[in-house]
Amino acid sequence: MDADGVLDPAEVFDELGADYEAAFHGAPLVWEGLHDLLARLRPGDEVLDLGSGTGRPVAERLVEGGCAVTGLDVSTTMVELARKRVPGARFELADIRDRDFPPESFHAVGAFFAFLTLSRAETRAMLERVRQWLAPGGTLALLTVPGDIEQLVVPFLGYPLRVTSFAAEQWPELLEQAGLEVLSTRSEPFVPTGRGSADTERHLLLSARKPTG
Repeated sequence: MDADGVLDPAEVFDELGADYEAAFHGAPLVWEGLHDLLARLRPGDEVLDLGSGTGRPVAERLVEGGCAVTGLDVSTTMVELARKRVPGARFELADIRDRDFPPESFHAVGAFFAFLTLSRAETRAMLERVRQWLAPGGTLALLTVPGDIEQLVVPFLGYPLRVTSFAAEQWPELLEQAGLEVLSTRSEPFVPTGRGSADTERHLLLSARKPTG
């Protein structure tokens, strides 16, 4: 908890546990992002799932597709749930800002809402690190809630959470600045399961690739 009484992300997701999975499992762009990744992957390919949550549906679906999945999450509860739900993947309790991997370790990286609790500077740094971790031709699937906001406290499934993002038109530029080639962008509204229409979010899915040259 910070000086303003706002819980840190690990505390929020420890409290939410499986409720987070239930709220966002049906988000269409989560499934479209997974479909895009699987279309570019082969059995045995290494995939990094940033902010892996309960492991469902992202890590679970990737494992079913034959991928070797490593998930990182800052929440103890989420990691414990993921290890039970998706025993075929490897999950680590880690802050994505602190974990590092050798260059070209992964054929794909998934970042499904993983950057919302980072600062803008941290997001830029993470995108550059993702490019380093990807093998040439490797894919990033990034799902976020766009908005010109920085360290804004918002209600998130009953908890105040401090979030940061960029406007939708800024995200492709950020990826390109990090050395990634933008393949596609898609946006659509979504209401988390169990919420009312007043809680409608706009999700933004971006697919990008590390150049082969």
